[in-house]
Parts: sequence; C-alpha cells; structure tokens
Amino acid sequence: MGTAAIIIVVGIVLIGVIGFTARQRSKQGMTGWLVAGRKVPRWTSWFLQAGESLTTFSFLGLAGIGFAGGVSATFAVAYLTAACIGQFFVSPRLRDLAASRGYLTMADFFKDRFRSRTLSVIVAIVGAIFLIPYLQLQLTGLGLIVQLATGSPEASGLSMVLASAIVIVFVIWGGIRGIARVSIFKDFGMVIALVIVTVGVVGAAGGFPEVFASVAQANADLLTTHAKGFDAIWWVSGISVTIIGSSFATFPHLWSPVLAARSGAILRDNVKWLAVYQLALFLPITVGMSAVLLISHDTKGNQVLFTAAQQTMPDWLVAIVAVCGAAAAMVPAGAIAMGISSLVSNNVLFKLPERIRFRLNHVVIVVAVGLALLFGLMKSDIGQLLLLTYGGLAQLAPAVISGLGRKVRVSTWAIAAGLIAGTLTVIVITFGNIPHGSWDSGFIALAPNLVLFGVVEAISRATGKGRPATAFDTVEAREEVAA
Repeated sequence: MGTAAIIIVVGIVLIGVIGFTARQRSKQGMTGWLVAGRKVPRWTSWFLQAGESLTTFSFLGLAGIGFAGGVSATFAVAYLTAACIGQFFVSPRLRDLAASRGYLTMADFFKDRFRSRTLSVIVAIVGAIFLIPYLQLQLTGLGLIVQLATGSPEASGLSMVLASAIVIVFVIWGGIRGIARVSIFKDFGMVIALVIVTVGVVGAAGGFPEVFASVAQANADLLTTHAKGFDAIWWVSGISVTIIGSSFATFPHLWSPVLAARSGAILRDNVKWLAVYQLALFLPITVGMSAVLLISHDTKGNQVLFTAAQQTMPDWLVAIVAVCGAAAAMVPAGAIAMGISSLVSNNVLFKLPERIRFRLNHVVIVVAVGLALLFGLMKSDIGQLLLLTYGGLAQLAPAVISGLGRKVRVSTWAIAAGLIAGTLTVIVITFGNIPHGSWDSGFIALAPNLVLFGVVEAISRATGKGRPATAFDTVEAREEVAA
C-alpha cells in the first residue's frame, strides 16, 4: 500500500472516530437521535446547515462543469445563494411548527398540516426511494476521489466499503450529533483543501488574473453562457428549479438540521452567513477553468480537479486533499441515510411501538447504505436517477408552500394530484428520452403540477369535497378559533 493510500485510510478512520465520539450518555430515543431534543446551539446548527454546501459535487462536479462549461458552473453559487432568501423565512417557520406539533420528519409535516396519514406515507416512501441514488452518488464520488488520488481502481472499492461501514456506525451511534461533529471537520478541511488546490493549479496555469486571459484565448465560450450543453436556458431553468426546491425544503434529509435548532432566530442568523459561505464554490469553478490550460481536453468532468492537482502538487498533499473530499462525501451520506431511515421507521412503520421503530431505524440505515454501496460497486449508471431525484423532489414545493400558512386552506386531493402529475412528468421525460432541449426536466414538470393542482382545488372548492380538517399552528390557536 502506497503512502497516499495509507494517508487516505487513516483519514477516513479518523473521520469515523470524530463522529463516534459525539454520542451523549443521556437517553437517546428517536427525538434525541434525530433532532437532539431540539437543543442544537448556534454554531453546531450552522455547520449542520452548511453540510450540503460543500460536497463531492463541489470537488468533482463543479470543477468538471467549469472545465466544460466555464462560467455556467456559477449556477451552483447562484441557486445556493438565492435560496438563502427563501430559507430565511421558511426554515424558522418549519422549526417553530415542528416544536409546537412534534414533527421529526418531512412526512410528519404533511400528516399534520393536511390531516392525511395516507399522504404522509406516500411522501415518506417517495422521499426514501428518491434519496437512494443521491446516497449512492456520495459513495461513488468518494470511491472516485480515492481512485484518482491513488491511481488504484482497487482502492476505490475498498474505500467505499470502509467509508460505508464507518458511516453506518457513527450515524447509528451518534445520530445527528455525530453528523454535526464530522461536519465541523469537513467544512474546515474542505475550505483549506480547495484553497490549496486552487493556488497550485492556478499558479501552474499562469496565476491571477492572467489565467482568465489565457482561458479566453483557448476557448472564449467558457467566459459566457454559450458553451455547448451549458447555455443560458440550462443555466436559468436549472437555477430556478433548484432555488424552488432548496428554498422550500423539498429534500427530506435536510429537515433534521432545521428541526434540531434551538430557535428560529438561530436559523435566520445561520442563513445570513451561509449566503456568504457559498462564495467558496468559486474555488473549484476556477480550478476547472484553469485546468483547460493544463490537462487534455477529453478528460472526464469528474476527473478534472484531481487530474490537474496531480500535475501541480506532491502525492502526499493530494492524499490529504482526498481525505477532505472523503469527509465531503461521508457527511451528506450520513444525513441522507438518517433521512431515509427516519421516514421509513417513523412514518411507514408508524403502527409499531416507538422502541421497536427506533431499533428498526438502525436496520434501515444498514439496508439503505448497503443498497447504495451495491449499486455503486456495480458501477450502475445513476445519471437518470439523479435527475429524477432532483426533479421529482422539487414537485413537493407547492405542497410545502401550501402548508406553511397559519391555516391550511387547500385540499389534500389537489396536493396529491399536482404531486403525482409533476413526478410522472419527470419520470416520462427522464426515462422516455423525450427531447426537451436545455430545459431542466424538474422545471418543466412544475407546469402540469401547478395546473392540475389548480384544477382539482377549484373542483374541490366547488363541490366541498376532498378538503382536510383545518390545520392550526398550535393547540391554543385551535381553541381560540373554536371559542
């Protein structure tokens, strides 16, 4: 085993140790394990929310888009920053509703606000299934990082197995506290690693600001939104649908950090700084654009950052960067596994006693991570499923928006009809290979979603059927209206 491989293995084990030390001796239970008793302090809450900002996509995906599409890669900075505006208002509202009504998952929100256990179960099943390919993406990305850093395909598979086992252990043992502790290590490590890689690659390409003049000479389209496959329509539609999804919390695994915060005020303060934190994403984008001057133009997108780093940095430093990349995969992997398990155990298996559900929750984590690992080792093509995940979960946005008010005034039928129409549209576009230009499939699917939602709601209002019992924020509010 080479020096790089040893550094990476030690680093991955260290990440697991950090997460393993987070468990509290007090009684856990589902509430303690999933939302830490809703007592997570300010800075811990910030790192939990920041966990989705710098992931394997930042290491591999953004650099690749910067390499092929140039400034079009700034879509990630745009949507993550703009989404903070929505989160500033939505996240504290969700947290306050959860504290008042006892929510632990997204599906609990739907059950309570729309008075429908069936809708809750459907959301839980759909959310859990759609998150599997996203979990696989993290593990596959980790394996690719290790393979690129060591030059060994065998190391890729072994690192995926090792990281999966460690994620299972520290998530089951530490719950959200374990993820929070690893998140702190991950974010500090990621920023440092990206700075190191950016300095090395940009320096080798000519330094600032000369590198951009050289890129313009090599391919002027990279400094516009006209690069092939990454045009203005792709940029605008992709940003729009991801802003909608991120603003209104349509990813189930991102609810725990919100519901765990000590107060809504903490979440608002966090969001202010999260918007600034997204500027760090310019680092991998710059690396990708600079790499145009250093590596072969037929280099695969996911290989750009490490291929360029290996040409400009010593192996041991590349290995340290890879450890930070591994952390960037393991944190979201842990959060996703927790999101899947909580939906299944808390909302699908709701008839079982809480103690049994809590134990089965651990089993679901093992099964979910195991499935994602199996698909990753089989080199399954998850491109279409990943598009389905993003586009499909974005269809939950109208439903979340409808449940945010003090009173819920729309019918369950309208919510279900719109959700089904939008999700089916994404499925048909994704798997039917229907030509849709550069438009994002999730953005297109919102049109039939909203149309059917409006039609069914109009029918429900006209007939008086399909409307849920009015949902209120608190018991006190219900009694006030009744009086």
